[in-house]
Amino acid sequence: MPPPRPPSSFVNDRLARRRLGVASVVFFVVAAAAPLTVIAGAAVTAVAVTELTAIPIAYLIVAAGLAVFSVGYVAMSRHVVNAGAFYSYVTQGLGRGFGVSAAAVALVAYNAMQVGLYGAFGYVGSLVLDAFGLTVAWWVCALVGWAVVAVLGLLDVSLNGRVLAAMLAAEVLIVLIYDAVMIAHPAGGVVRFDTLQPGPLLDLDIAALMVVAVAGFVGFEATVVFAEEARDPRRTVARATYIAIAVIGLLYGLSAWALSVAAGPDQFVARAKSDGPDLMFNLVLPYVGSSLVDLGKLFFLTSLFAALLVFHHTVARYAYALGREQVLPAAFGRVVRRTGAPKVGSLGQSILALAVIATYALVGWHPMENMFARITTFGGLGVLILMAATSLAVIGFFRRNTLDESWWHRVGGPLVAGIFLCALTIITVVNFGSLLDAPASSPLAWGFPLAYGITAVLGLVWALLLRRSRPDIYARIGLGVETSLAQTVAPACDRKDDHLARG
Repeated sequence: MPPPRPPSSFVNDRLARRRLGVASVVFFVVAAAAPLTVIAGAAVTAVAVTELTAIPIAYLIVAAGLAVFSVGYVAMSRHVVNAGAFYSYVTQGLGRGFGVSAAAVALVAYNAMQVGLYGAFGYVGSLVLDAFGLTVAWWVCALVGWAVVAVLGLLDVSLNGRVLAAMLAAEVLIVLIYDAVMIAHPAGGVVRFDTLQPGPLLDLDIAALMVVAVAGFVGFEATVVFAEEARDPRRTVARATYIAIAVIGLLYGLSAWALSVAAGPDQFVARAKSDGPDLMFNLVLPYVGSSLVDLGKLFFLTSLFAALLVFHHTVARYAYALGREQVLPAAFGRVVRRTGAPKVGSLGQSILALAVIATYALVGWHPMENMFARITTFGGLGVLILMAATSLAVIGFFRRNTLDESWWHRVGGPLVAGIFLCALTIITVVNFGSLLDAPASSPLAWGFPLAYGITAVLGLVWALLLRRSRPDIYARIGLGVETSLAQTVAPACDRKDDHLARG
């Protein structure tokens, strides 16, 4: 018996079809990674905190590891097309209960990534305006960014793609100019490759840098979130995923190495500590002048805005996928008829972000230290957990469904990636206090990871309640509207549950 079809009321509430090509999806996910923000901010901060200079090679190794993760990830995308991404993949591979747990974790993680970025956007925005003689509170800048994101979130996704393309092109161009300048003016007059040597990878302390490096890639996995809006999901997702990883990895590796060349490998840690996020700008200032440096800081701001917009879209589409299947209230499955954008999911995310910005402004917490650094780190942990779970789900999916995929795509790649990501997840949890610059005994150090455990359990409990009280809804979990296997294959691990759910 085939799985039940979605209610007819949902057929017309679909995301806009065939709007995004490979280039558009790449723009979305690379913009989410916020290259300039990661290079100028996260990479320099990582060197200062860990006192390790191997961040360039760490980025390249992580890019290789995520490419292996993508082997199974994109293989599954050829058979499961669903805006729910991790949610639908975990459901198809590990079962409906774990799928709803993954959905709950995804909603928390991506909301944290999006909301936390408003702290950095507001803070950097106030600094940029201050350079022009205007004194504006960070939360005013954050609210301006929030208003623009809220409006764009309801508009045509292809329009958003064009906005992101323009921002990303300018951002990458300025980074490459800075890289060329830094390499052309090495410390001591000699270009050195010390930070690209593989030796430090044998140091156990390198794990902290690897964790930071992985956080810099968060957003690349969102290619699958836009699958339903892609012109050719089977090809678009795969190509966009690999291109995004290559672009992000090479750009991060090159830029971090250029920073070490200009600062000098021996002085890289000291300069990172003394200059902080201004290190890149200070290194190029004598050679490019203040105008180009100010332009770079402006693109720093647009980099944050681009990431805000993409994570907003990601959260809205997760909520849409869950509302469409009534795991969340059915209203979340509605779209704006004129644009095909998720309506309630987008508005809900905007309301949450507004509440957090208002809370931080009223309480007086620091937007960078308390809002950006801590909340986005918390969000990054959630995405790492989801990637590890998805690697295992890919193996489960292909073990139960005989499809035209090679052993490497079905088992080899996902297994290697699963081991790599599970190890990084454990290391992250163990060292979470240091990542937050808080003592290991701090409630933040253990409270944030524990929150994901509680969230996952609550998701599992909700799935069991749906199985008991609404078996029709439970039977549709993870199937979406046009999943290629929806008419032939039920989610893994739930064959017996299906018989119970259908009575």
